[in-house]
Formats: sequence, C-alpha cells, structure tokens
Amino acid sequence: MTKSRISLFSLFIATAYLISVFAAGSVDANGGGATYVGSKKCKSCHNSAKKGAQFKSWAKSGHANAYKTLGTAEAKEVGAKLGVSDPQNDPKCTKCHVTAYNVDAASLGKKYKKEDGVGCESCHGAGSNYMKKKDMAAISLGKVEGSSLGLTVPDEKLCTSCHNSESPTFKDFKYEEKLKKINHPMPDDYKSSKGYK
Repeated sequence: MTKSRISLFSLFIATAYLISVFAAGSVDANGGGATYVGSKKCKSCHNSAKKGAQFKSWAKSGHANAYKTLGTAEAKEVGAKLGVSDPQNDPKCTKCHVTAYNVDAASLGKKYKKEDGVGCESCHGAGSNYMKKKDMAAISLGKVEGSSLGLTVPDEKLCTSCHNSESPTFKDFKYEEKLKKINHPMPDDYKSSKGYK
C-alpha cells in the first residue's frame, strides 16, 4: 500500500471508531437504547393518592407547562431580544423546555409529545425499559438496580443543567428549596405495605 492509501485507510478506521463511540454514548444517554414513552404512560401507576399522586403533582408544575410557556407573548419577547423568532421550535429554548431534546426520532415512542414539556423522563430517563409494573416492583424491592434499566435519580447537576445563568429568565436557583417544591415521593406507609426500599 502507498502512504496515501494507508493514511486514507487509517482515517477511515479512525472515523468508523469515533462514530461507534459516539453512537454508543448516545444509546447510553437514553437508557441503553430505551425509548421515551411520554408522561401519560407514567400516569397509570403514578396517579393515585395512596401511591403519592406523582403525575398530578407534575401536571400542576411549571415543568409540565414548560413547552407551553415558550408560546406566550413574554417568551416571544424574550426570544426576539436573543434573535429567536419561534421559541417553541428553537433549540436555544427547547433544550430545556422539552423532554428528549436532540434525541434521534427513533428513540421517541408513539405516545411521546414535546407538548408535555419537561416530563417524567426528563428527570428519570427514557422509560421503555423500566415502565413495566414488574420492573418497577423489582426496582422498588431492591432486586434490580434502576439504573440498569435506564431509571435515573435526578440530582442537582441534572437540575442545574437548565436552571442556570444561560437561561435569559434565570433567577437564583436554590436546589434544596426547589427540590422540596417538586419532590414527589411514594408515601412511606405505601412503601412499607409493599415491602419497598
């Protein structure tokens, strides 16, 4: 082989390797190839008062209305100052106002809707691999590590990836205070009745 063919071949191999690394990274980022099923899928198990009414809590929150907020006159005014003509369709805005921002369309399930705003899966990861009742029970009983199925536990780093000074409407963000407002745990008496951890 000539030097130019060797260089071209080496470039090809390096490019193929990098593509495989980045592709693997994007799969891991959404729960090992899991799809985003949409917040309505979570409702069937996370809506009753005895279990903590997590869906109802989310539905009343600013997170649930994050996408709608981008359609308001105020959002359009803020956007115009930043050169954004349509906040509901501009990545500068949707990266923090929509679940599964910049995810390949193949990773979006049939029930996924960007109109759900910052939904359950924005904080807890793409749900198709952990949404089944038996999987959630196994996780809650400590038999299966949730992260092995793509379930994530949100932390301050996740929250501040959007609640930060990059946002044109950012106000001081005190994680512990905000967590108390958005936190939606399963009640202790329900957990103990099921033997959950």
